[in-house]
Amino acid sequence: MTHFKLFIPVLIVLASCGGKKEVDNKALLEQLRKQQSELSAQIDSLELKVNPESGEKAIPVAVAEAIGCEFKHYVEVQGRVDGDQNVAATAQMPGVVTAIYKKEGDNVVKGQVIAELDAKVLKQNLKGIETQLELATVVFEKQKALWDKKIGSELQYLQAKTQKEALEESKKALAEQIALTKIIAPISGSIENNPLKVGEMANPGAPNSVVRIINMTNAKVTAKVAESFSLKVKKGNDVLIKFPDLGQSIETKLSFTAKYIDQNSRTFDVECKFPAKDIALRANMIAYVAINDYTNPSAFCVPVNVIQTGNDGKFIYVAEKTDGGYIAVRRLVKTGMDYNGQMEILEGINAGDKMIVTGYQNIKKGQKIEF
Repeated sequence: MTHFKLFIPVLIVLASCGGKKEVDNKALLEQLRKQQSELSAQIDSLELKVNPESGEKAIPVAVAEAIGCEFKHYVEVQGRVDGDQNVAATAQMPGVVTAIYKKEGDNVVKGQVIAELDAKVLKQNLKGIETQLELATVVFEKQKALWDKKIGSELQYLQAKTQKEALEESKKALAEQIALTKIIAPISGSIENNPLKVGEMANPGAPNSVVRIINMTNAKVTAKVAESFSLKVKKGNDVLIKFPDLGQSIETKLSFTAKYIDQNSRTFDVECKFPAKDIALRANMIAYVAINDYTNPSAFCVPVNVIQTGNDGKFIYVAEKTDGGYIAVRRLVKTGMDYNGQMEILEGINAGDKMIVTGYQNIKKGQKIEF
């Protein structure tokens, strides 16, 4: 009975321990792993001191001193080059092309006429309207003069006024129609494609009626980024753009990130704008876009292949000095992200530690090494 009474508090303690949060267990596990790493290093060091004449031959290795670094991670996607202004000038009404003033490769200024369509009938109609308007204007002025003197009827005055105003509107409408027979450059730039031919029919939006004008003074690169990066990729992120065909690259920032996810590809659009005066870019040229989505200004950067994995977690070997030289010590580390062959180390490494970067495959903890 006495043993049973003593057992009850133990059950209560165990029950209360079982109710602890999983977060506490994880913290305890990390603490124990850290202690295990420290104890392992001390044991390795003491074993060599206790038995310095073991006769074990030192294994040659290469080491690198741990130095704090700024770790950067990038999201890499493929994009394409385009002009900041890339527009199509097209016929705004059907008609036969009668004149072409600018061909492919020519530079144009905004508002300049590129080509004209047949407007002969419209111009003849306009001339007739102008003749009628001259007469209607004279009649209106006479009727107005009489009406101002209270001579004649108000109806005659209103009819003359209405006739004049109707002809003025007709003249204005015809003039606007004639203006539509001219294909005008909407921007300044160079003509990259002009399929128009004199004598052929041009129709609004038809492939043979669209003149492509591009202004590459300011360029842009557009790309699509996977939905999974939507929280990290934002307007203003640093960007490195590489042009493989030119062997050049530039650093800039994201100028636009779409708020819309494409339902089919599960991607969203991003865009970078930049001056292109020093780079011979062409529209639709391939560009590789590296978007900086994460930066740690105070980390340790270690080659990925140096990191090993054991039952107790990830570890590396470091060289520790003893009375008889150096030994390999196993050090548990906490890793972060990796990029371009480099791993971010968050915990487990101190500045000045000699990390074994070559020959670590053939050693074990506590073993003599030389470098």
